Amino acid sequence: MFRLASLALSALCILSLAVTTSTTSISHSTTSSPARAIAKSKYTRSHSFGDSYTFDPRDGWQTFNASNLQYKYRRDSPKDDKKDVPKKTTLAKLALPFKQAFSIAQSLGTVLNGLKGMGKPQPVIATWYTGHDLLNPSCWKNTAWAPTDASFVCALTLQGWEDKPRCFKFLELCSSPKKCVFARVVDTCAGCADASHHVDLTRAPFGELATFDEGVVTIQSRGASDPDEWFEDLWGPREN
Repeated sequence: MFRLASLALSALCILSLAVTTSTTSISHSTTSSPARAIAKSKYTRSHSFGDSYTFDPRDGWQTFNASNLQYKYRRDSPKDDKKDVPKKTTLAKLALPFKQAFSIAQSLGTVLNGLKGMGKPQPVIATWYTGHDLLNPSCWKNTAWAPTDASFVCALTLQGWEDKPRCFKFLELCSSPKKCVFARVVDTCAGCADASHHVDLTRAPFGELATFDEGVVTIQSRGASDPDEWFEDLWGPREN
């Protein structure tokens, strides 16, 4: 009888441990997965500096006209052309409004975990690319990864832009104080005019800045730092 009681007690302890482990695992999964999804959404939606923000050259900004270059792609997009592109929002929906006393660099550094605009500005033309042009990004000598329409990457002029941002660097692009995105340089643009300062974006970041059928849009551009967290589907492999 004592032996049976001991066996029953042991079985009860094992069952209790299994239930506890399972509950802990489920709890960890449900907390970590949504948290990472929220973190990722901060990089796939346009961020805002607020209505009162002005683009000052002292902060690395420069104003220029950006054409969608009608010769390069057909712009008659279908009605569902943004079905794979995240809906547009501002960081105000994800966090409390920033106090005006904080600098823009400090604010975005906190919210975007290290990814913030900085450095010397470059006058550029912004367009978008898709389809077979996404394959075999030239910044890697050999990689199986290729961006999709939902990635936040770009290609730069192939020849003649002497001081262009290097491969794997991040750029911050704004079409207005309330529409800004970050994109990583992963490719070259053979169809871009030689010596032009041209940033060819994937559809997701371009769609956050402007509509796909817009002819000309005013863009502000500057270099950016690297993010502390990483999403390979957005930017490609972290290792260069």
